Amino acid sequence: MSVFKGAAVAIVTPFNMDGSVNYDKLGELIDFNVNNGTDAIVIVGTTGEASTLTHEEHLECIKYAVQKTAHRIPVIAGTGSNCTETEVYLSTEAYKAGVDGVLLVSPYYNKATQNGLKQHFGAVAKACDVPIILYNIPGRTGVNIAAKTIADLAKEYDTIVGVKDATGNISGTMDLMELTHGDVAIYSGEDGLITPMLSVGAQGVISVLSNVAPMDTHLICQKFFDGDVKGSLELQMKYRPLISALFSEVNPIPVKAALNLMGFNVGPMRLPLTTMEDANLEVLKAEMKKVGLIK
Repeated sequence: MSVFKGAAVAIVTPFNMDGSVNYDKLGELIDFNVNNGTDAIVIVGTTGEASTLTHEEHLECIKYAVQKTAHRIPVIAGTGSNCTETEVYLSTEAYKAGVDGVLLVSPYYNKATQNGLKQHFGAVAKACDVPIILYNIPGRTGVNIAAKTIADLAKEYDTIVGVKDATGNISGTMDLMELTHGDVAIYSGEDGLITPMLSVGAQGVISVLSNVAPMDTHLICQKFFDGDVKGSLELQMKYRPLISALFSEVNPIPVKAALNLMGFNVGPMRLPLTTMEDANLEVLKAEMKKVGLIK
């Protein structure tokens, strides 16, 4: 059973100017998404700058998101780590906090073997009865989770129910569909490929774009599900230039800049992420104006 269907926002973590987490602003962003069609909240993922949060901040953000969302839509917590013990700890605590699922990125830097990946993800599945979405993003982690590895894990553990596929390899996605017989929910990990991924059986997207355009990102999915493939594709194409601008620098630098331009005042990034370069910022502004996000 999938945790959600449609568009989940990979929500940013707002900071005060002193670098502390701005929970009031996080609550505002959660309400903005819930009220504008977003189908699920993914808290403290890559876009949420999880790698720069302390364990205490990480868990506090998860608890806050669960309480603030109040069962209006599912909450999925990013609890992956390159340390298996840490991943188990964060996932277990997130489960206790009441999340609807966890998102586990493949261990970065270590570059585990496929057997190592099986044991790594299996450790969480054994530790707590929480639905698990695996996160395959080899461009950041340096290792691909093979389709057969995912299929083997899903067969062994009932709680491994989904995959965020950020490989950009739709042929590989189709291999995964075939090996899992459609029993694993696949979500696009790239905003530029939502409609193409839906066309091969994906259940939706875990989206950066949803931070700034939640309703239209939801509609890209919903129109497709309703049989309006043309309408879905038209919206996908409409946002392609903005999506490119949102990834002109490493995520979440541009999307935080975009939210600040929209008046949300989500604050700065934490180092090593830095302020957006002026030339890229001007392109972002221009694309936001074209789709009516700013004047």
